[in-house]
Amino acid sequence: LRPIVEFMTWNFAILAADQIINSAAKMLQMSGGQYNVPIVFRGPNGQAGQLAATHSQSFESIYGHIPGLKVVTPSNPADAKGLLKSAIRADDPVVFMESEKMYGDKGMIPDGEYLIPMGVADVVQEGTDVTIVSFGKIMKVVNEAAAELAKDNISVEVIDLRSIRPMDMETIIRSVRKTNRLLVVEESWPVASISSEIAYAVQRHAFDHLDAPVRRLTQTDTPFAFAKPLIDAALPQVADVVRVVKESLYIPTN
Repeated sequence: LRPIVEFMTWNFAILAADQIINSAAKMLQMSGGQYNVPIVFRGPNGQAGQLAATHSQSFESIYGHIPGLKVVTPSNPADAKGLLKSAIRADDPVVFMESEKMYGDKGMIPDGEYLIPMGVADVVQEGTDVTIVSFGKIMKVVNEAAAELAKDNISVEVIDLRSIRPMDMETIIRSVRKTNRLLVVEESWPVASISSEIAYAVQRHAFDHLDAPVRRLTQTDTPFAFAKPLIDAALPQVADVVRVVKESLYIPTN
């Protein structure tokens, strides 16, 4: 069997953390390689509007921290289908993180059968001035910001991680060695985050190529609010991405 467990939201999956982290993630190692756990845990992740603190959390870094789990988070319909098919075929437990706010999205998908391998990032747009790395639904903010920056003749290379664990660090490093600047944008909290891990890897493997410090934009380090103005203030916006990119390029901003 290759069961698919659907959580109404990853916020509720906290109650199943023992089974996910202590059972599914560790069975292969604790059985000496005798037993695989080919199971997919899927459900909505992150904020989805005015749902307040206990229904608006992002769990990528929490599950990405656990050896034995694979973690993926698509940003568009084509990736969602291709990654889900790969997740079902995997012999390891896969944490598949979606978004309620994307369930109504429409997009082109390839005809026929296709798979998108986990652990392979997508270079959405090639550029030469700065690299922006992101994942999940906040990719929409990044793509819009890249279009705005293009109006000022700033060439942005946009990378969609797609997979948190395993993470395609090679694609990120290769891009930074070309653009010499990096901004990581994510929806989760800043402490012990995906952006923290990427920043470490880049300074470890591409330090001499950096012309500016690695920058990141995350959710504010607070529980999520209910009021929409506070939600907007807590999350990275297009204007924030544009501002930080220009700061990395030492372009004056007001």
